Amino acid sequence: MKKSFLRLLLLLACVILFASSAFAEHLFGPDELDTTYGATLRLRQEIWDNAFDLNTLNTPNRNFFRLKTYLWTRLDYDKKVALRVALTNEAKYYLPVSTFKPTPNSRLDEDELVFDNLFVDLNLKKLMNIPVDLRLGRQDFLFTHGEGFLLMDGTPGDGSRTFYFNAAKANIKFNDNHNVDLIYITNPRTDIYLPSLNTPPAKKRLNTSDEQGFVVYGRNKISPQFSIEPYYIYKTEDPFGANQKLKLNTVGARAVLTAQGWRVRGEFAHQFGEYNNGRDREGNGGYLFVGRKYTDVALKPEFDLGFIFLSGDDPNTAAHEGWNPLFSRWPIWSELFIFTQARETAADSAVPAYWTNLKIIRANAKVHFTPDTNLSVWYNYLWADESTKGLNAAMFSNSGKDRGHLPQAMLSHKFSKKVDGYLLVEHFIPGNFYNSNADSATFFRWQLQVKL
Repeated sequence: MKKSFLRLLLLLACVILFASSAFAEHLFGPDELDTTYGATLRLRQEIWDNAFDLNTLNTPNRNFFRLKTYLWTRLDYDKKVALRVALTNEAKYYLPVSTFKPTPNSRLDEDELVFDNLFVDLNLKKLMNIPVDLRLGRQDFLFTHGEGFLLMDGTPGDGSRTFYFNAAKANIKFNDNHNVDLIYITNPRTDIYLPSLNTPPAKKRLNTSDEQGFVVYGRNKISPQFSIEPYYIYKTEDPFGANQKLKLNTVGARAVLTAQGWRVRGEFAHQFGEYNNGRDREGNGGYLFVGRKYTDVALKPEFDLGFIFLSGDDPNTAAHEGWNPLFSRWPIWSELFIFTQARETAADSAVPAYWTNLKIIRANAKVHFTPDTNLSVWYNYLWADESTKGLNAAMFSNSGKDRGHLPQAMLSHKFSKKVDGYLLVEHFIPGNFYNSNADSATFFRWQLQVKL
């Protein structure tokens, strides 16, 4: 069955790539059409030790391989109209030493073959002399809006298999230094817009609930050294877990200042809204970092030091004051800690990467052994903004605020223009925010990636 599935995957991918190219050439003519295509293979092994419960709730540990295949093509007609199609799949195999299995009878999760991108670009400047670029369809917002603090991953439920948003985006260009994005987003709990191949009996959950949003995101380069990005985001979340439907407004801005090798970057946002039952929802979040690069020194060292704040819910008030990460439930600061967070949202159906109720002092240093090899290390001290109430007593103290210490290290190497890889390790040492029986947790990953 596995061989048949892989053959079908490759056959379907080839058919889509060649058929779309042939149709476009017939429609526009070969001289007017620019066709590009490619593929990426990504192999990972991951070990999750006590990541979900700090060894307090007997949650199975995981040791497994992940193989992601990604195939894409882009058809560009004279830089006026373009179509991009991308397919992806991420199969997983859990090793016998793992205490987790996807099904009782198999260690293999073949996964679905899904559309990762399917969008059309329209350059209205060339088509109608209007300074607007349109992108309509399934698209990514990977680091396109700041550092992914609020807008990054539209499908957090499937890990890093996909990041896409079902969206319509208009980029309005006032001049070279000022532009604004207007974005409409509709991200369902499970995919309802495009078909998938090899779909399991229960389609993969991509979100906690059906979500919609509207984004206004500005980019303003005030000078060569200073830029500011103000934004407004309106989001609705349908009911899930114990939560009723939420309507939430977020207003904020990101700013970056650079000078003589120094870089200061910060972001702050305020949230306000309410649930259908009238309960208020509000929160505050942001970060501030100062960094420096020494390009003329041996090993070209870099450092970054900063503070992150995400408000927590005060259990003694009627309102909900916890920060809502909107469309950024991804490993922005840690691959390991996102799983521990899931136990804090039990009423919200156990949501990993729900960044909230958190303060972090974060330090980073990086050295370059060669142009192709570098080592990054981080130290994080974490604590909660508010102590919890009513969480599982086997894991949480429900009184302390000291979350603990989180050292991290990554060694990266580029073998060639098309092959790269890295080793990543994280180790979390829990504080009194957790039960005294809580043990340390470890996350390890190695990755090898080939781009064709």
